[in-house]
Amino acid sequence: MKKESAEHADHHEHDHSHHEGHKHDEHHHDEHMGGGHEHHHHGDFKKLFFGSLPLGIPILILSPLMGITLPFQFTFPYSDILVAILSTILLAYGGRTFYQGAIAEFKQKAPGMMALVSLGISVSYIYSVYAVVTAYLTGNTMMDFFFEFASLILIMLLGHWIEMKAVGEAGDAQQSLAELIPKEAALVKEDDSIEKRPVSELKKGDLVRVQAGENIPADGKVVRGESRVNEALLTGESKLVEKKVEDKVIGGSTNGDAALFIEVSETGDQSFISQVQNLIREAQNQPSHAENLANKVAGWLFYIALGVSIVAFVVWLILADLQTAVRFTVTTLVIACPHALGLAIPLVVARSTSLGASRGLLVKDREALELANKADIMVLDKTGTLTTGTFEVLDVQVLNESYAKEKVIGLLAGIESGSSHPIAKSIVAYSKAADVKPVAFDSVSIISGSGVEGESAGKHYQLLSQKSYGKDLNIDIPTGATVSILIEEGQAIGMVALGDELKATSADLIKTLKEQGIEALMATGDNEAAAKAIADELGISYVSNQSPQDKYNLVEKLKKEGKTVIMVGDGVNDAPPLALADVGLAVGAGTQVAIDSADVVLTQSDPGDIAAFIELAQKTTRKMNENLLWGAGYNFIAIPLAAGILAPIGFTLSPAVGAILMSLSTVIVAINALFLRLDDKK
Repeated sequence: MKKESAEHADHHEHDHSHHEGHKHDEHHHDEHMGGGHEHHHHGDFKKLFFGSLPLGIPILILSPLMGITLPFQFTFPYSDILVAILSTILLAYGGRTFYQGAIAEFKQKAPGMMALVSLGISVSYIYSVYAVVTAYLTGNTMMDFFFEFASLILIMLLGHWIEMKAVGEAGDAQQSLAELIPKEAALVKEDDSIEKRPVSELKKGDLVRVQAGENIPADGKVVRGESRVNEALLTGESKLVEKKVEDKVIGGSTNGDAALFIEVSETGDQSFISQVQNLIREAQNQPSHAENLANKVAGWLFYIALGVSIVAFVVWLILADLQTAVRFTVTTLVIACPHALGLAIPLVVARSTSLGASRGLLVKDREALELANKADIMVLDKTGTLTTGTFEVLDVQVLNESYAKEKVIGLLAGIESGSSHPIAKSIVAYSKAADVKPVAFDSVSIISGSGVEGESAGKHYQLLSQKSYGKDLNIDIPTGATVSILIEEGQAIGMVALGDELKATSADLIKTLKEQGIEALMATGDNEAAAKAIADELGISYVSNQSPQDKYNLVEKLKKEGKTVIMVGDGVNDAPPLALADVGLAVGAGTQVAIDSADVVLTQSDPGDIAAFIELAQKTTRKMNENLLWGAGYNFIAIPLAAGILAPIGFTLSPAVGAILMSLSTVIVAINALFLRLDDKK
């Protein structure tokens, strides 16, 4: 549905939108984790972790670490049997999620982190139980791997909990949209009496009354009354839209200052809001394209560890005996377990998330940080994103030398002081700030479609839009401003320019984007003139008069061209493209539904924060890659050594040294994550 053109002559039309608050339904972050726990959220991992802790701690205390007894460890008769029992319970309780994940990975023919963890815990568990049973049957003490088994499960559960917590819980965009529609409507019956009726029972052709300040219950057309309606949440249009008989209205928009009688034209699935909901659903169901690198690395490690351990088993079986072969095989598989790799990403995510949050950057989908690095184009909404979204007096000029500026300001404030429209309020606020008292007017009335007129001290005044005034005045007008002319007895005596001002940091943002090689494209529901003025000032390309469907189509077209798209917006109309874009950035106190549809929420409506997000994305991705290198790199060295590749020259990696290496790589990964920093805000 296209919104009505906003180029009305009446200067009161130029109103601002009251954006509310906005965010997004994560559609894919669980895929990062390996297919096995799409349905988990951080509450599940928290529960699993804390449920596994009472089982894991006794195991760690009662089991030597790869043959070395640490200071906090002790044993007593049959403690190894207790450890084996506790490990069996831990495997069933804490390990189950990894097996589910591994099964899903194998189904997708893409073994990754879950397969590797499952392999490590299975081999260490089976071998350790075998070692305990053999020790009691034969009297020969064999080394077990219960410590490694328990620590791996606990560390991986902790890593997943940190990650899921950082990623955040999903919002519900459809629900937020539905809440814009009131629950009840005032149905006008044939005898003109009013009956309250649930909105769900409204039918095409019903007549409803909507009082000032109420949300309109359904799409329809005005049959009685005149008012101004705020459609900003739905169309992104920054001005209140005049509605009179025969004009169409959208369900969910807010009626302004007078009662309207509306004949219902669309309800339920056919309504505008339902169509926006469908667009969001469609966008969110589109699969994510980015693959999780840690999972890929874990996949390589899975095959490498499996291959090396099989080779090691066969070679040592030939060179030595079965026990030696089993020991080298198990050591290889246990050392391959990705302790550091499992924490490499979650630790950076946790650091990045808290760092971002302290700057008002709420990252809901980790993938957004990775994708932002590859971005080719950023599609920006205008109102409330690049501009303040509120109309302000940019300039007052005197057009007749016999008048002082104070007198003109006083007359402007006087003729507007009886009006509650935001434009009028901004003029009155301007006079107050300038310490000018409004001139008293005897009567003020609206000139339909042109402006206002009134009498003061026996003189007739008019405040008309530039279009209605019709004469060319040789005056400098601020870019993109709306101009009204003050007329006394037919003579122009003053001019007021009002504009939706650019935010202070908008120009810096565009500069940053250019430096990063990201193209900026402004897509706005506003009219051509308002859009061109802002785009020219920033030196960027633009498209105007964009309906929600247009913006959605624009993002879809850019993606089909193979571009990675960041969408920045803050209205309900931005929700579908926010969800469809590779990265959706919801700006500021916009609507709840746009927040539900975004990957990242910038709480402060400051374009400078968009630049900070790009910086955070780059630094976070760099840290992730460094950590992956550490986490996996140690394995590429340790696995062959654990398999005994240097045994012929007398060098074998004892399990104890392997364990120290494993711990060391985990510590390095943790410290590296903490070094993630953002530049101070200018």
